Amino acid sequence: MKRLYILFFLGCLCCSMSVSAQSDKQKKLEAQRQQILREMKQINALLFNKKKEQKSEMTLIEDLNYKVSVRKNLIRITNEQANLLTREINTNQREITSLRTQLQELKDDYAAMIVKSYKSKSEQSKVMFLLSSENFKQAYKRLQYIKQYADYQKEQGEAIKTKTKELQELNLKLSEQKKDKDKLIKENRVAKRALEKELKQHEVLMASIKSDMSKYTAQIQKKKQERDRIDKEIDRLIREAIAASNKKAGKKNSTGKFVLTPEDKIVGNSFAANKGNLGWPVSRGVIKGKFGKRRSLTDASVTNNYKSIQIATESNADVKAVFNGEVSQILIVKNGNPAVLIRHGNYLSVYMNLAKINVKKGDKITKGQIIGKVFTNKAKGETLLGFRIYKNDKALNPEYWLAKH
Repeated sequence: MKRLYILFFLGCLCCSMSVSAQSDKQKKLEAQRQQILREMKQINALLFNKKKEQKSEMTLIEDLNYKVSVRKNLIRITNEQANLLTREINTNQREITSLRTQLQELKDDYAAMIVKSYKSKSEQSKVMFLLSSENFKQAYKRLQYIKQYADYQKEQGEAIKTKTKELQELNLKLSEQKKDKDKLIKENRVAKRALEKELKQHEVLMASIKSDMSKYTAQIQKKKQERDRIDKEIDRLIREAIAASNKKAGKKNSTGKFVLTPEDKIVGNSFAANKGNLGWPVSRGVIKGKFGKRRSLTDASVTNNYKSIQIATESNADVKAVFNGEVSQILIVKNGNPAVLIRHGNYLSVYMNLAKINVKKGDKITKGQIIGKVFTNKAKGETLLGFRIYKNDKALNPEYWLAKH
């Protein structure tokens, strides 16, 4: 019986740990789903608002591709949640069944003991059991055994009843979550229908683009050349800023890294400590264009290496500094829109495609300060802020630095 009790205890412990781990995962999945739902809401408001300017086909295909990828992610997360809920419910149902079986065995054993005690006049048997002891010490031990056995049986029964009740309550809660799962499944059906519609739109747009591919190939190449030119200019300005700063600090040869004063070190360390928690450079926005190497959506032969993220925002949006710093450079782009570089110790944040600039080189900037406005391209029907982060002269993925919102 003692072995049964130990196995029962270990089983309950393992079950409790498993349910707890699954519940934690469920919370994380729900947080992710809510984040994606907020992103979808932003996408619809910023990219698919009917009041926005007429978009070019290239812009439409980019926006639609982004929306499709986010919706697919939403469907995937929702499926994970539903599957996890199913596993949680099944696990607890099996555990309840097991505990009920154990409880019934104990009841049967207890009933058999009562019957046997009654038939053999258990009170008299107990007395005889005690009186037949060889000495007082043995009699005392036998008395303790009788009491412990009765208490032990009772404790086992009570423990299993308590645990069964707990698991029934948990299963009741999971049954409520099953309703949530059914709701998730219904939402997924709606999302899948919307996805099918968007994929058809995507297919029609791609067919239209492919019918006049030469025109779009020229556009793609032109955009790539412009992007490469801006990249080179920003890289040049950063090298110059590092060289000028190091020269001022008495270091003539530039190593591609800032020589930091004690004050610069404090700012740089503080900036680094805020990775993942930096404020957004616009009040409302979604990351339409990702950092890093990506193939062109319309021409798979073209691969671009993006040092920026492209944040789609609303027309006339203010641009805000993500952290305290100093305006290092202002880039005036030929046949393009200006950019502002702000230094934060050995880090730089870069704000590109601006329509208006409110600061000048050398200005001290505070976190959240408005430094300009984003340019709206009416021909393409989009308002995009290019945003970068550098550590010395190395471009980093800004998405890892911005807070979730």
